[in-house]
Amino acid sequence: EDVVGCHVEDAVTFWAQNVSRCNDLLKLSCALAEACPRANAVFGKPDFSKIYGGCFSEDRCWYRCMVQQVINNEKCQVLYIDYGNSEILNRSDIVEIPPNLQCPSVATKYRLWGLQIPTDQNLNMFDQGKKFLSSLVFEKEVKIHHKAKHEDGTVIAQAEYEKIDIGEEVAKAGFAEKCTSPGNAKDAEERKVVVMQNQHRKIKVAVPLWVNRSDHALYSIPRRRFDQVAASARNQDFTGNRMFAPRERMLASTSVPDTSLAQMRPDQKLSEENEVLRRENVNLLQRQKELELRVQQLNRELQVCGNAKRMLLSLLEKEASRKTAESFDKTLRTYVGTKIRSLAAKVKALKEVRHINKNSHFGEQLSQAIKVVTEGCLTVPSSLEKLQKIWTEYDLAQERIQLCRNVDERDELITQRDEVQQNLYSAVEELILEVNQLPLSERSRTLQELSTSLEMVYGQGSEADDSEEVFQQFFKWKSVKMKKLICIRNDTDAALQILAGWFSGMLECFDLMSEASSDLEELIGNADEILKRVELAICEELDTDLNEHDEAEKGIIMSAYNKVIRNVRQEQSMIAVIQNRYLASVEFKKQAEEWLNRRPDINNLLSIKKTVKSLKARLRWKLVEKNNFEESDDYSEFEMTGIKEEIADLRNRVLQEISKEQEEYEKLTYLVQKWFPELPLLYPEAGILNYMNSGGLLTCSLERDLLDAEPMKELSTKRPLVCSEIQGQKVLLKGYSVDVSSEAKVIERVANYHRAWDQQKEKSGLLQLLFLLFCKASDPLVYLMVPYYPGASLGALQADTPLTLEEALKVMKGVAQGLQTLHGANIVHGSLHGNNVFAVNRKQGIVGDFDFTKSEEQRAAANAMVVSTLSLVSPELKMGQPASPASDMYAYGCLLFWLCVQNQEFGIKEDGTPEVDMVVMDDKVKSLLLNLFCCNRLTAEQVLRDDCFLIVDAIPVSQQPGEEREPCEEHDSEKTAEKKYVIN
Repeated sequence: EDVVGCHVEDAVTFWAQNVSRCNDLLKLSCALAEACPRANAVFGKPDFSKIYGGCFSEDRCWYRCMVQQVINNEKCQVLYIDYGNSEILNRSDIVEIPPNLQCPSVATKYRLWGLQIPTDQNLNMFDQGKKFLSSLVFEKEVKIHHKAKHEDGTVIAQAEYEKIDIGEEVAKAGFAEKCTSPGNAKDAEERKVVVMQNQHRKIKVAVPLWVNRSDHALYSIPRRRFDQVAASARNQDFTGNRMFAPRERMLASTSVPDTSLAQMRPDQKLSEENEVLRRENVNLLQRQKELELRVQQLNRELQVCGNAKRMLLSLLEKEASRKTAESFDKTLRTYVGTKIRSLAAKVKALKEVRHINKNSHFGEQLSQAIKVVTEGCLTVPSSLEKLQKIWTEYDLAQERIQLCRNVDERDELITQRDEVQQNLYSAVEELILEVNQLPLSERSRTLQELSTSLEMVYGQGSEADDSEEVFQQFFKWKSVKMKKLICIRNDTDAALQILAGWFSGMLECFDLMSEASSDLEELIGNADEILKRVELAICEELDTDLNEHDEAEKGIIMSAYNKVIRNVRQEQSMIAVIQNRYLASVEFKKQAEEWLNRRPDINNLLSIKKTVKSLKARLRWKLVEKNNFEESDDYSEFEMTGIKEEIADLRNRVLQEISKEQEEYEKLTYLVQKWFPELPLLYPEAGILNYMNSGGLLTCSLERDLLDAEPMKELSTKRPLVCSEIQGQKVLLKGYSVDVSSEAKVIERVANYHRAWDQQKEKSGLLQLLFLLFCKASDPLVYLMVPYYPGASLGALQADTPLTLEEALKVMKGVAQGLQTLHGANIVHGSLHGNNVFAVNRKQGIVGDFDFTKSEEQRAAANAMVVSTLSLVSPELKMGQPASPASDMYAYGCLLFWLCVQNQEFGIKEDGTPEVDMVVMDDKVKSLLLNLFCCNRLTAEQVLRDDCFLIVDAIPVSQQPGEEREPCEEHDSEKTAEKKYVIN
């Protein structure tokens, strides 16, 4: 075969391309240039058996390549399969290519037959041998005689260039040595060659699948072109290869001595070149003569074809004229019948159209809707405006009482409020009576049905013109439209009547028994005009479609429709206001009848407080008795048991009375908010305002000293922490040091947190707060009572028995619910970490409370905001931005990542976020984490709707009586990791 050298590996090995594959290279280059820039880069582990597209570093063009070796995560060594050279590329310069480009390589690797590189050859001789072989084969046309083929595809061949045996020249120059025998090689690879039949002219060259093999000229090159290339190979490169080859730059190939060629005489070389040119000239002259003879032959054939064409056209014209005449004759014979049939069909169609329009009324639905919204609309009750005014006065009077701090003004304000209340009661009764006479429900249902039916026809309404002329314009347009339709119908009826009279006259003319005489000439002469008039009238009526409108007409209809919808919605809104005020009036009347002439008192509350005070005194005496008895010499276990039982009974009775006290406070709170804002002013000793401001948590009846509290010194690193038990439930009392300036802020934060929990209670995903206790005046501590479930924080669980993926997802779904509850109440947690998130029974996540003495920024900057080696502080917090729901979601994402990564190692990016892509985990969880670590993070509500939580069932929180409660939370957010138990 004839090939062109494209790359040299050493003195005996080179790559070459078959000369017939030039067009293949061109098509490959075009296809790669179009596909590769839009293709995906190859990341991950590449397929070493797959063909990719590579961007060659010298010309930045795309060529096909295969990956030979992965250097590192960013670079790979590739082999350009269509040229033979290789280089190291960045992964971004290696892309996927379409399947139609996954065809065999154009270049083939050849090895000179019977030669091998000496084993003792130094590096300098190796380079010189490579340059010497390049001077003989690189970009030159070489004849190849196949001898054998290696298993890796390398062809063992004899190569000739201009009748010079290239192998012999390499051996003579001393860059290679001959093997002992052609079939035997010292190299282990030579034993694997497969001897081939010496039929190289019958070898089929592999052509890409996308080449159109039926068009030989598309991928082959004329032989004489390569004769020219061979003749001028010393002075210029092979054009086809130079255009597309990603070749390496040649290193001074002329410096290698060409010992064989140097020995040839100049006159001998010149003679050979002249001989080649002479043969080529003879071939060209011969080819020219053949082409001239072919042109003459084609001219004669073209002249013959022209004569035949003219004869054929003449025959066709005659045949067409004959057929046209026959068609006219046939049409004339059947014209009257065809005309009558056509007219009869149109009359039939007109009957059907009139029958359809008879049952449908043009614009009638919209007309009826206009009538409904204009004639049957309800009006606002006269008592509603009066009621609204008095209700505003009543609310203002209540607000004045609430803000009053002067005892002298209080009674006057209460008297004024009572008068307004009486007036309000009368206005309420009046409104109720008037509304009872209105058909609100029926009218609302009628408007809803009307709106629904119109929207099905005209779609959703838009902004409407409030002008009353809209409806008048619609009715005016409808009247004009109907008059036009009636006029058209009258014209049609008149034309058909004339046609019927004409037919009647024709019957008399052709009736042999009739004696009537008529002007036959006049009767027949009007036939064409009558038929034409009838046809035009019918067609005009058929073309008049009541449902088709131009832009102006559509505007009129839509304006009327939008106006109707606007009126409907206004009336529906008015009805809703009337109904809401009616329901509120009914409720007010019902409750006002109870409190109108009666004032609440706090006797029940005072009675309960008195009982609690008595029980607390007895409890204190029993505690003193117990302490004295323990220190006495007459200690008796039996008597001590009795004392302890009495103490436990007294504690339970105190707690029961405190529960009653809380219920009484709830009743009074309702009365203050709804009816009597003066109660805190009338009874300041009751502490109603303090109870309300704390969200119902604050109690003065419960004291720390009355509880059987066990100090937890090993856990009280930052604040006093004691454990106790109330009615079978373990609780913790967390002590906060407060002063006069910080007390109100702490109570406000506690109350806001508790109100957020109270909206959904157990379903809120938050830790419940039980009580808020103040100590004696000399003790600057306030205690917060919360449930105590040891060992359930994520930090403790992961250190002991880590959660499975299913358990982690269930827990973190509950945590997301807790964050959604807080964020919905405009509360930023700021202290979400492994010791402040708890798993109830390893399946329900709860968000723990935080340090209420600190601000959001102070909580987020705490030392506990870290799990393992991962910081939970978001990048924006590190840059000084304030805490936000987004920073809570970042901490949430870090906790989820920490639970799922288990013992895997992971990297940290420059911004502090973890390397998620390098960790093995569930794809859905990984996708969620990526959306939690980005700048535009998901909200808690969006996290709850994520795919990875769809299969997680909600876990009920309620617990059966008598069940032992599992650990649910830890209770010290600043506890260090060295402690065995961490409690928040």
